[in-house]
Amino acid sequence: MIAPLAMKLREQGVPVKIAYLGHRDGSTVIVRKDLPAKSLTDLRGKTFAIPSKYSNQYLVITKLMEDQGVKPEEFRFVELPPPDMPSALAAKAIDAYFIGEPHAAKAELDGSGRVLYHAKDIWPGFISCVLVVTEKLINERPEVVKDLVRGIAESGEWAETHRLEAAKVVSPYFRQDEKVVRYVLTQPPDRVSYRMLTPTDEEMERIHQMALKAGILTKPISMRDLLDRRFIPDDIKPANIQVQ
Repeated sequence: MIAPLAMKLREQGVPVKIAYLGHRDGSTVIVRKDLPAKSLTDLRGKTFAIPSKYSNQYLVITKLMEDQGVKPEEFRFVELPPPDMPSALAAKAIDAYFIGEPHAAKAELDGSGRVLYHAKDIWPGFISCVLVVTEKLINERPEVVKDLVRGIAESGEWAETHRLEAAKVVSPYFRQDEKVVRYVLTQPPDRVSYRMLTPTDEEMERIHQMALKAGILTKPISMRDLLDRRFIPDDIKPANIQVQ
């Protein structure tokens, strides 16, 4: 689940915890290939698609707008389902979009779009998806949660060192073209990372504060209530991300 939505559930009293991360980075800002834009400022007045106001992509774009001195009202933001974004760009119904892979790479490969920014260029160690577990499962079947976290950690490490094989394995499962998945995992190799998946209080607090500022959250929540790192294997090290 996307991190801000997990926080929103907790804010609303839903008894869930973030136990681990799904991956880091792996989101991309794509613009129409025929547009000469070199920065976000060049997209003033353009139609920009995001998946949801509850997404981390929305928070990253908010950060980028602040960094470049532009305001939300200078763009026409629309919410679109991620699978619809590449075709909307190709039809010129939108001018740019920010989404998780492989929906960005598809526009690159079909020739309709090009990369303006990778998430890692805007927010190093960008977090999008988190593993959300109910407190009921944690309390009643902790061994299941432990196995799940260990499985994510080990499969992530395998994917990092076997990217071509990983593309072949996951493509049928996600009903994606293997060529697209292979491109995502290799072009560039650090486009998405499956290592360093232990969330820190500091980086989750940063997302929390940005979500409050953006109006996604209406009241603060405690990281102690949100995070449960008990099930992360001892040999998995916390992330050491330099925040910019």
